[in-house]
Amino acid sequence: MRLILLGPPGAGKGTQAARLVESYGIVQLSTGDMLRAAVAAGTELGKKAKVIMDAGNLVPDELVIGLIDERMDAPDAKKGFILDGFPRTLAQAQALDALLDKKGLKLDAVIELVVDQNALLQRVESRIKQTLAAGGKVRADDNPESLKTRLEAYREQTAPVSQYYAGKGELRQVDGMAAIDDVSRQITAALAA
Repeated sequence: MRLILLGPPGAGKGTQAARLVESYGIVQLSTGDMLRAAVAAGTELGKKAKVIMDAGNLVPDELVIGLIDERMDAPDAKKGFILDGFPRTLAQAQALDALLDKKGLKLDAVIELVVDQNALLQRVESRIKQTLAAGGKVRADDNPESLKTRLEAYREQTAPVSQYYAGKGELRQVDGMAAIDDVSRQITAALAA
């Protein structure tokens, strides 16, 4: 099974990806994790990415696609994978399609967690209060202002990706505002359809 999880920051993609990994025995491919691993391993792509990342720049699409290309060939990805956080742009979606075509693979589904973005802001504020009340440390980017910036970037860059997959008949939307177990059930039903 080969899936993409779409949804804005805070929609619960990571939580649902972990459940899908457990349920279907597939791997989660996180581009951020792959970049860090390639840099740590000193691979050719990792060396190129390190120079770019150390300069504070975003890693270009061709390097990210190269990492995904390598990662899809790993033995643990043969059974399937979930792409979480990728593709973020229409260009990345088209590049991913070309890569899958080259490998003779296709996506089984693109699952979009549809959420109310104002409610996401309230979720973050609540999570911050709970974390602080429990004596925990809040991540630097886990605040309403940072989330507003990330949500705006999502609307501008990633929202067209869902339209792209809808046009291809691959998009399945679920209510990301539901309880975690309900979202999982909706995803399972969408995959069975």
